[in-house]
Amino acid sequence: MNQNRFQTIASLSFALILISDGPWQARAQDRQIPYPRMAPIEQYLMTDRNAEIALARSAAPDAIARDAEVLVLGRHGYETAVKGKNGFVCVVERGWMSPFDGDFAINFLNPKIRGPLCFNPPAARSVLPLTYKRTEMILAGKSKAQVIDALKAAYEKKELPPLEPGGMSYMMSKDQYLTDDGDHHWMAHLMFYTPLMDGAVWGADLPKSPVMLNPQFSGAPEPIDVFMVPAGRWSDGTAEPVM
Repeated sequence: MNQNRFQTIASLSFALILISDGPWQARAQDRQIPYPRMAPIEQYLMTDRNAEIALARSAAPDAIARDAEVLVLGRHGYETAVKGKNGFVCVVERGWMSPFDGDFAINFLNPKIRGPLCFNPPAARSVLPLTYKRTEMILAGKSKAQVIDALKAAYEKKELPPLEPGGMSYMMSKDQYLTDDGDHHWMAHLMFYTPLMDGAVWGADLPKSPVMLNPQFSGAPEPIDVFMVPAGRWSDGTAEPVM
């Protein structure tokens, strides 16, 4: 496994530090951050609704995606574009579905980020609500501190569902755009959602282990860990080398 590729992207493969002094205000020391503030909403939207539907479905093999519910991003949050039949939900996530802070905080507000993934039914019920909530707050111009506080409060008040066992998602699209670096599509992989735990339980990030611990949530503030495993092929069945 090329761990350097993972370290370049990680997190669903997204991130940028939000500025806590006010909605999208940049401080002097943040001048080198490539996307220090929110771009116009039009840059995050896809003008072709059918193209977004197709991109979302490309996250998983057709046998799964063709009967999945499909979401598209609107001006105030995600909307259902296609009703599903199998309990899976496919969506194109944007850069704000990433760690709020840390080494991977470079693309949080990058308007080019497109991360197609398909949640299985347990994840659609218990992880997808985080996508809804973060997206609505980001589009409303909330600051980093406001989003974190709101998520903490939502968990304390049980407004967000607890993580269900067996939650996972497919992220196998050839057309994902996860970073401005040359290797912007990274690799096809599966993601497994667990309660917070030591990554050693999964053998994550050990030499020659295919398992990687994704820092997307990690309890800051969502009490969820995400383990990633390369799929070895794209959703259309073509090979995608991982070694």
